[in-house]
Amino acid sequence: MEEGPGFPFFLPKGVVLKNKLIEYWRELHKKYGYVEIETPMILNRELWETSGHWFHYKDNMYTVSIDEQEFAIKPMNCPGGMLVYKSEVHSYRDLPIRAGELGRVHRHELSGALHGLMRVRALTQDDAHIFMLPEQIKDEIKGVVKLINEVYEKFGFKYKVELSTRPENSMGTDEEWQLAESSLQGALEEMNMEFKINKGDGAFYGPKIDFHLEDSLGRTWQCGTIQLDFQLPQRFDLNYIGSDGEKHRPIVIHRVIFGSVERFIGILIEHFAGKFPTWLSPVQVKILPISEQYNNYAEAVKNKLEDSNVRVEMDLRAEKIGFKIREARNERIPYIIVVGEKEEASQSIALRSRNGGDEGSVLLEDFIERIFHEISNKKI
Repeated sequence: MEEGPGFPFFLPKGVVLKNKLIEYWRELHKKYGYVEIETPMILNRELWETSGHWFHYKDNMYTVSIDEQEFAIKPMNCPGGMLVYKSEVHSYRDLPIRAGELGRVHRHELSGALHGLMRVRALTQDDAHIFMLPEQIKDEIKGVVKLINEVYEKFGFKYKVELSTRPENSMGTDEEWQLAESSLQGALEEMNMEFKINKGDGAFYGPKIDFHLEDSLGRTWQCGTIQLDFQLPQRFDLNYIGSDGEKHRPIVIHRVIFGSVERFIGILIEHFAGKFPTWLSPVQVKILPISEQYNNYAEAVKNKLEDSNVRVEMDLRAEKIGFKIREARNERIPYIIVVGEKEEASQSIALRSRNGGDEGSVLLEDFIERIFHEISNKKI
């Protein structure tokens, strides 16, 4: 909208879709041993100077004065994640710590670069930071690759992997870079993953693995990233107490899977052409009574479906049933239920599915069991 260029508005169905993605993200991260944190959206200038963003990224940051001090709206979650780690004393026995954050970030993109949900100024970044020991690097990388693969396979995406190595302008010792690059490459090789090496294309603070999705139209999108970071642990003086009783510096992995939730939704819209899997569809079932005298039965069917946590809408307009069916099909609803005299008498439904077309008369209980199974298994 003109009132907020680059700042997306989500309407009710869009919020349902976004929340379902976030629920899936949380469910999966719990399974993989992550904790979830939340850090402030506005932090002071001193923090951004410590992280280096104030000097290297300030043109993309929104700043504000509070009580005569300079603050910035965070463009990235990373510095806040470092503060969370530093807020407690850690032993080597505590590591690895996998801390995820669905953080709201803001970046000043040029107006000419803005593009739908693909390039915005306000986004939800699905970050995680893994704090670990040097000997844990390879296993943690494998764990992240496995997690990313599970997510992309769930949505039916093919993807390509690239390993970006040390650039000319880098920080850190030769030994650190050798350990990092060999760990990333070794993990990919041990998992028998095909990958391309991009020499010199890593970040100045560490090498990275990038995941490029291929959608149903053959277009590629860079989403997932696994990045080893030497800079922020040093800048924030992070440490843990080792088995020798001395302080040591942890190694940090930054990683994202969706990249940004908003951009991932844009990719999903294109990929599925609006035909979202049932578990992700904002509306899973639409009920169409043939005439208003069957509205009560339609309402009873709706209530039973909603009791099973199915998302349902009813079309009670006084329109011809053929017209209502065509509209529901154009809305890409996974299932359409038609009810009339025959269905009310037999306590059944006339079912149409997006994939199977007209399926005829079905017992409501059988359909509820079927759609519940489809949703709970997140079938594509």
